[in-house]
Amino acid sequence: MFFHSLHDFLAMGGYAAYVWSAFGITFFSLFVLSLLSVKRHKRILDEVRQQQARETRIERAKTMENTL
Repeated sequence: MFFHSLHDFLAMGGYAAYVWSAFGITFFSLFVLSLLSVKRHKRILDEVRQQQARETRIERAKTMENTL
């Protein structure tokens, strides 16, 4: 599509409300999805660290029992 001016481009041939709202919703959705993914990634890493620490404590306790 060819536009004669920036105003024509922004008007999108009369479909500006549909086009720009679609872009806005899409970018907002991608932004929220990115934030949620980062939060979930951090939470999973924390859970893995906690699990590893728990397993380390259990192994230490087992070796302490065997030495007694």
